Amino acid sequence: MNFCSQCGASVRLRVPPGDSLPRHVCDSCGTIHYLNPKLVVGCIAEWEGRLLFCRRAIEPRHGFWTLPAGFMENEETTSQAAARETLEEACAKVEIGPLFALVNVPHINQVHLFYRGHLVDGRHEPGEESLETALLTEAEIPWSALAFRSVRFALERYLEDRRQGIFRLHQLDLPPPPADYL
Repeated sequence: MNFCSQCGASVRLRVPPGDSLPRHVCDSCGTIHYLNPKLVVGCIAEWEGRLLFCRRAIEPRHGFWTLPAGFMENEETTSQAAARETLEEACAKVEIGPLFALVNVPHINQVHLFYRGHLVDGRHEPGEESLETALLTEAEIPWSALAFRSVRFALERYLEDRRQGIFRLHQLDLPPPPADYL
């Protein structure tokens, strides 16, 4: 950040009085600009025992498979974001269920939330950010072609819980990826 969004003056990174972390502070008007983690919200959408996947048409991880998910927008709830992202990425209507997984990704300043969901009518097709969509059985999941570690975590827990017949809330603090991670 270089300029204040309130008055346009230059900002400087410093610890403001009463704070403990460096913030972008405007020396002209005194506005403190907080940069906080972004929420990525998605859905594990099920239809007749199969799960909805999207193959990414955008970076990062173009061509890899993922669950429908994306950045939460202002003026929406996390469950609304999960439903919107499912509609945008897979043109699929979903009934959002309970929160299922929370993944902290501090090395990129994100928190990933995954809800359980049920497709309303089973219909899906690629949205603008997807090359293709698919309803897959557990045996068909392309584990080696999954886009994100948070998606793998959520899917592994989901399938395990589904086999046990009881769904719990799961949480993971994701460390930075290894240097050789693609």
